[in-house]
Amino acid sequence: MHRFGSVMAALPCCFLASAALAASGTPAESGHVAWVLTASALVLFMTLPGLAMFYGGLVQAKNVLSVVMQCFSICCVVSLIWAVCGYSLVFGGTGAVLGNLSKGFLVGLDPSVPPSNLPEIVIALFQMTFAIITPALIIGAFPERVTFPFVLAFSALWVLIVYIPVAHWIWGGGWLAGLGTLDFAGGIVVHTTAGVSALVAAILIGERRGFPQHFEPPHRPGMTMAGAGMLWVGWFGFNGGSALAADASAASAIMSTHLAASAGALAWIAIEWIRSGKPTCIGIVTGCVAGLATITPAAGYVHPAAAILIGGLGGAICFFATVFVKQRLIIDDSLDVFAVHGVGGMLGSTLLAVFAAAALGGVGFAESMDFPRQLGAQLLAIAVAAFWSAGITFVLVRALRPLTGLRVDAEREFDGLDFSTHGERAYDYAG
Repeated sequence: MHRFGSVMAALPCCFLASAALAASGTPAESGHVAWVLTASALVLFMTLPGLAMFYGGLVQAKNVLSVVMQCFSICCVVSLIWAVCGYSLVFGGTGAVLGNLSKGFLVGLDPSVPPSNLPEIVIALFQMTFAIITPALIIGAFPERVTFPFVLAFSALWVLIVYIPVAHWIWGGGWLAGLGTLDFAGGIVVHTTAGVSALVAAILIGERRGFPQHFEPPHRPGMTMAGAGMLWVGWFGFNGGSALAADASAASAIMSTHLAASAGALAWIAIEWIRSGKPTCIGIVTGCVAGLATITPAAGYVHPAAAILIGGLGGAICFFATVFVKQRLIIDDSLDVFAVHGVGGMLGSTLLAVFAAAALGGVGFAESMDFPRQLGAQLLAIAVAAFWSAGITFVLVRALRPLTGLRVDAEREFDGLDFSTHGERAYDYAG
């Protein structure tokens, strides 16, 4: 998606894959194909089992299966939507607002797509895994209290009405791409949309029983740490694969990703240690994810040294965002989706305009861009994605309430969704 050493390097990563859909006739090097296929597996690994375990360890023992079930089901639903129409609506055609259905059901895909000459089916597969994890992130805002039909319907409609249009605007050659917006691997398309939607959904759905005064801590921090480790490794495919080639650009993106995760984790526990006297397992993994989310939009555009600062700022700012949302606003965004992913994605997308400058070791701006124009393009895209996500989420939650039900009743919430919804338990005790 991202290539160094030319003006094209400053274009949105996914736009490079869709800007020229005519077959070049030149086969891709097998190493490029193998790397992007591997990256696709790594990104899917982020959702299953990475995100499922990360979220599962953070909820109460009586709700862990419900979270895993939601992640698994979202994967299935979104995969089919992507194959039927999603890929085509994002990357088919040249419309400013939306693509077309010329590649519906994945027909008519080109055997070779510039600049890496990958088979288009490889790009479609890689992009599918991004579409899967984005709505799965949102469920962290409302675990332990919503109906399963609502999760399925909301996720499907959200992908169609929020994710697909925003992805086309930035990655599919849409109007924001035309203005010069950059998003290497999803700071706006993935993290901003999911984070803002999570906040709105959490407000509309309401808090869990006992929040915030009397609420049980995460039932299994070790599970969350294992899931975070899977997310960290999978993120190498998320960001490194977005280069769409096995080359120096992928290596630089992976190095930036790793350094930002490390800086974010240490920044978080340093603040936590100072404030509470104890660095926690949950703190270090949350800071890690904050660093990863913050570097995501910039990973292929900035120097790895800059990624340390970006990740550290992400860990620190997301820490205080979490405190603000839960303790000042009293919003039960249960697993901190907005504060970590939303704030991190928006912060990284803004800092990209600073650290992409050649003078700071970045790849430089496109010929028609400079710092003020790039910053303006980034801020506009963040604002548009945030408002679109918030508005559509508000409508979807209100519209689905009478159709699917929204919250489970008090008795089912007390019993836990594992048994009351799915008739199963993760453990031999209710927890």
